[in-house]
Amino acid sequence: MNKNIQDTATLQKLDAAHHLHPFTHGDELNKKGALIITRANGVFLQDSEGNDYLDGMSGLWCVNLGYGRKELARVAAAQMEQLPYYNTFFQTSHPPVIELSATLATLAPGALNHVFYAGSGSEANDTNMRLARHYWAAKDQPNKKVIISRKNAYHGSTMAGASLGGMKPMHAQGGLPVADVIHIEQPYWYGEGGDLSPEEFGLQRARLLEAEINRLGADSVAAFIAEPVQGAGGVIIPPSTYWPEIQRICNDANILLIADEVICGFGRTGNWFGSQTFDIKPDIMTIAKGLSSGYQPIGGSMVSDEIANVVNAAGSFNHGYTYSGHPVACAVASENLRLLAEEKVVETVRNETAPYLESKWSQLADHPLVGEARICGMMGALELTPNKAARAPFAGEEGHVGTMCRVACYESGLVMRAVDDKMIISPPLVITKPEIDTLIERAVQALDKTYKQVKSAGLLKSA
Repeated sequence: MNKNIQDTATLQKLDAAHHLHPFTHGDELNKKGALIITRANGVFLQDSEGNDYLDGMSGLWCVNLGYGRKELARVAAAQMEQLPYYNTFFQTSHPPVIELSATLATLAPGALNHVFYAGSGSEANDTNMRLARHYWAAKDQPNKKVIISRKNAYHGSTMAGASLGGMKPMHAQGGLPVADVIHIEQPYWYGEGGDLSPEEFGLQRARLLEAEINRLGADSVAAFIAEPVQGAGGVIIPPSTYWPEIQRICNDANILLIADEVICGFGRTGNWFGSQTFDIKPDIMTIAKGLSSGYQPIGGSMVSDEIANVVNAAGSFNHGYTYSGHPVACAVASENLRLLAEEKVVETVRNETAPYLESKWSQLADHPLVGEARICGMMGALELTPNKAARAPFAGEEGHVGTMCRVACYESGLVMRAVDDKMIISPPLVITKPEIDTLIERAVQALDKTYKQVKSAGLLKSA
């Protein structure tokens, strides 16, 4: 097999013949051919035809340090030569996993001083489901099994992760959700707040958790899991009243609070963790993505002293993965965290680039196609609408206009993701102010093109 094939048509043909893509209509993609990305540097990608794109999504929310960091490549190579793999089963450990665990304990808020490793955020949330139930069983409360989540939440695509998440298209396939997972409504003011103020709506949606706990009985509920900001659901930023009320409810009901920081963690919201941005005090925190800036697959569950002490005293926790605490992934993650700290990336996001991006992003709300431009740190969303005043959805098929805009973004040299009729961004944290200007310029080009197409096609009609 020729390892140096660069011809786009040949690559697309081979891809169509042998590669099953995630979250993709296979036949539809195979007819037109995949976009072949061949290299990347900083915040820019290049395809097999030599076209460049500003990656407004950091890959999949993960390339926090940007592409082409040779420091991470060197650390990976050195670790592969010294200890390419060993497991952490059978009472063994190794320096990379020990070093990373100690670093994470210093960074994580509160008493989250322990890490159970996985290969991804999905796997880590599988761990969280078992860990929460095992914790309560070890405290002689085995009936505390139910985990409450939110509709339109994303917690991974494994059986447990997709069950914890609240995505209807995922639940429609594979017999999901699994038992004892319940979903309440999300804090999505723009789409569901009606005439309530954001503050009133935030309290109303938070108190749905209390109502559900009362309905089920607190003695049957193990945990509530949520993202500080819902990422894949469309960058849903909760009203200011939401998280304080959620925290009160979890404390009063004596249930665990699991903060899924897979997207929000490691600087995305302007602090090391979204829990710090929203003053959440989780008992368990899911981490992945920005932990290694996507350079190696790694995830984990940060666990409080209380949970670790109970689980450690209860005997063997019969759970784990072949790649839990993989030495190469841990070494790369440690170097990634070192660079984030040494280069003051999180501080720069909080004090300089995120405020600059917010000032530019908010101006997009003036575009005739945009009903709201919301942003938190380095993650933002544009609500596309035919009627700004009414916050109205389009009359046609949901997501059709968003898909049109996504295509226009690619044609304008920008990767911006479509979630139904929302356009979302999550650029690398190292993006500079001039690069933010480029992102905004290309977003405006795409919005203008989409607006013309939507108008000429007669799609500017409210549902």
